[in-house]
Amino acid sequence: MRILYLDLDSLRPDHLGCYGYHRTTSPNIDEIAKEGVMFTNYYCTDAPCLPSRSALMSGRFGIHNGIVGHGGTAADMRREGPSRDFNDKLVHESLPGSLRQLGYKTATISTFAERHSAWTFNAGFNEVFNIGAKGHESAEQVLPVALKWLEDNGSADNWFLHLNFWDPHTPYRTPEEFGQPFAEDPMPEWLTEEVFNQHKQKVGQHSIDHMNELAKTHYFRWPRHGKPIEEYEDLRTIIDNYDCAIRYMDAHVGQVLRKLKQMGVLEDTAILISADHGENMGELGIYSEHGTADRGTCQIPMIIRWPDGAKGIVDEGLHYHLDLAPTLASLLGGQKASSWDGQSYADSVLSGADTGRDYLVFSQCAHVCQRSVRFGDWLYIRTYHDGHHGFPKEMLFNLTEDPYEQHNLAEERRDLCKEAVYYLNEWHDEMMSTMEHDVDPLWTVMKEGGPFHAKEFKI
Repeated sequence: MRILYLDLDSLRPDHLGCYGYHRTTSPNIDEIAKEGVMFTNYYCTDAPCLPSRSALMSGRFGIHNGIVGHGGTAADMRREGPSRDFNDKLVHESLPGSLRQLGYKTATISTFAERHSAWTFNAGFNEVFNIGAKGHESAEQVLPVALKWLEDNGSADNWFLHLNFWDPHTPYRTPEEFGQPFAEDPMPEWLTEEVFNQHKQKVGQHSIDHMNELAKTHYFRWPRHGKPIEEYEDLRTIIDNYDCAIRYMDAHVGQVLRKLKQMGVLEDTAILISADHGENMGELGIYSEHGTADRGTCQIPMIIRWPDGAKGIVDEGLHYHLDLAPTLASLLGGQKASSWDGQSYADSVLSGADTGRDYLVFSQCAHVCQRSVRFGDWLYIRTYHDGHHGFPKEMLFNLTEDPYEQHNLAEERRDLCKEAVYYLNEWHDEMMSTMEHDVDPLWTVMKEGGPFHAKEFKI
């Protein structure tokens, strides 16, 4: 089996055509979705970048592996200590390490490890290709390395390639010559002038006002960020730039797929398309950032086209991104590693069966300190440090009626808040009882002065 895992940074599912978006942002990704299983309630356990990919590759929640933030103690993976053998467990129990145990050649084309000094991310890979721009490279720089690797290895059997494109991550760096493909397309319907005016009143990190400041201090090097967001029509600058980045990246994904087709191996290659986290585009009044434990930040796409697997299926079950390691192990005849927190959804991939969970808990400790519970129609967010956003301790949103998190119902539905807290406590009890440490890294972040990016923010 050949496996291509497309790790597309900051990609929210509802800005893809296959997930119902009204703009043509993703024609190549959409074609893959038609031929496989598309998961609509797929979440990263820990956000944003460093905690998410650390959880994915280790197969463990951040509370277990120790990485929940972007700085301080909680940005380093916990060591095994006295029980460590000649090699640590990541050699065999990381996602790529487990595939090597099954006879796979594993490779990553990504600068992620250097960007965050997350060297444990590379554990289990035979080959690591670091283009050297620490996440600031655009798709045209990544593509030649990917095509060369496929030319050298694609015809062989039993390989796993992790291919990382960064384009939807701020700042949106699509070359000017790509143009403005969505200049005539309407914005998302929910982003009305009334909503915009409400968001303009928000003061704090990641508000429209703050993003205007970042454009002047950080993003000015990229021409698409030159226009400040002052009037309602200016808002399309953010939406168009993000969508343009997705379309640009999708074009390069298409070239990768065409290379596999030219080599005659596309049909026999498993294609997985996902992300590390999403990108808030107005949720909680936040734009162009992934700094909360809400749906905008934590919901990610997952599309799996598996040879001989189910086709044209939409899976609405609740899944974690760290469920991928046990899923691949099950699909390939391997065993679930003892350290993994995930559970397999292989039956969803093979037959479209319902393998979803009853509820999910996910965390954010890089910009804020929050834990959230996703259950039924509901999202409950509990805030321990608000990251200069002014968030209340509890927020509750009905995602069916209010998918963009504009109406906090926590005061009106205390019954549902109590139910969510019960789920949160059940999860926390299980996590603390199945770890060798007695320290929750969320509280480590709090005791070290709060979330890393909140320390940078000045009101």
